[in-house]
Amino acid sequence: MLATSGSCTRKDDDKNGCTARNDVLIAEAIEAPTIGSGCSLTGGVWHSYYDDVLIQGPSGVDIDHLIPVAEVHDSGGYGWTTERRRRYANDLGSDVTLVGVSARSNRQKSDQDPATWMPMAQVHCRYLGEWVATKHRWGLAIDPAEREALLRYAASCPNVRIVYEPAL
Repeated sequence: MLATSGSCTRKDDDKNGCTARNDVLIAEAIEAPTIGSGCSLTGGVWHSYYDDVLIQGPSGVDIDHLIPVAEVHDSGGYGWTTERRRRYANDLGSDVTLVGVSARSNRQKSDQDPATWMPMAQVHCRYLGEWVATKHRWGLAIDPAEREALLRYAASCPNVRIVYEPAL
């Protein structure tokens, strides 16, 4: 099984002195935080697009794996090597694999797929595009209930382009 998200984004795979969590926070800040020694972050503001919430300070931001680790496992990740699991858990090669969101929305989503959870209606199309792109990026399967939900929601998203680069 894949590691839980609590331990996943604490690696510094790109060797820049910041964990994957802090790299995502820095990249997604709408008001930049102050970066201190050891890449400690203070201040800053983030927007949680799942629920349209502004978050003051990095401690209020959860870094969500867009495709939850349990969903990755169920979609084919159970056969991945430890190294591939680690690469997924800390994927900074895509702007959508890891996303900063409110703790509340992250808890509501948990390990659900679009068949059982969606963010607020105004961002359904964005979320679906990012979900499908991430599934393709990592070569993950889509189960029948998930497929039906994706098709149902996508009917109202005529202009969404799915763009992704396959993960190595």
